[in-house]
Amino acid sequence: MKKLGLALTITLSLLYSGNAQKNKKQQDIKAIKAMSGCFKVGFNFTETFNYSTDSLYKPSAVKHDKALEWVEVITDKNNKIQLQHLLIVGPKSKPHIVKHWRQDWLYENQDLFMFNKGTHWKYVELPKESVEGQWTQKVYQVDDSPRYEGTATWVHVDGKSYWENGTDAPLARREHTKRSDYNVMHRRNRHEITKTGWVHNQDNDKIIREDNKEDFILAQEKGYNTYEKVADNECEAAQKWWKENKDLWKKIRKKWDTTFDMKKDITLQPKVNDKKLFSHLFALKADASKKEINTIIDKFLN
Repeated sequence: MKKLGLALTITLSLLYSGNAQKNKKQQDIKAIKAMSGCFKVGFNFTETFNYSTDSLYKPSAVKHDKALEWVEVITDKNNKIQLQHLLIVGPKSKPHIVKHWRQDWLYENQDLFMFNKGTHWKYVELPKESVEGQWTQKVYQVDDSPRYEGTATWVHVDGKSYWENGTDAPLARREHTKRSDYNVMHRRNRHEITKTGWVHNQDNDKIIREDNKEDFILAQEKGYNTYEKVADNECEAAQKWWKENKDLWKKIRKKWDTTFDMKKDITLQPKVNDKKLFSHLFALKADASKKEINTIIDKFLN
């Protein structure tokens, strides 16, 4: 009887543990999907400290911008959720849509491409046990090339749901045409779901990285981007644009997936024919062929 009781206790314990894990995963998925929809976005950045030895060092200007953004769930299956961001700019009577960044969320993912410097990302395979219960966030450039990636656990406690991670990244778009005194941004990203939407909270290091030298933190900055949910019909222009262009970008993602599946370091050419990758891809027609897309991207891959 004692053995039977022990076996029953173990069985119930495993069942409870399995149900708890399943419920936790569903909470995670709900939080990730809460970042989709139509949002009024506030972009806020300011340098907080600098460690430069140059007495004439000039920090980046404080940034306060606002925008309307549509975030669409484009994939939701097989432990993978993809969120495509689309900016809506210009007057309501004649809105212009800008394909913005994309964030993919993968459950218990072991494969990462970690930014090094320049246009180089190192492939890293993590041990299975180290990512148990975690979600990897993979962030991509506007042309769907890699940007930065990190893995961590979604936390649901005291009425809060958040995910936070630190990882290296290229210079932010707001900086790469203005700053050349550092070449890596170490991003500490916190995504927190709120009653009115979500917040992307950042504490970043601006790093000088050189071969055979220790990283030097040139400066630090605070980023605080707020996403306030509004009615979906305010983003109709972006929804319409995506319906017309989603097949093109599906082909582009498939080409990149083929590259990522090789599980090798990635180095990109900064320009081809004096144009960056996004300029080539943004010029494509919605019905561009796979061959045309693959030829363009292949020219940028080393």
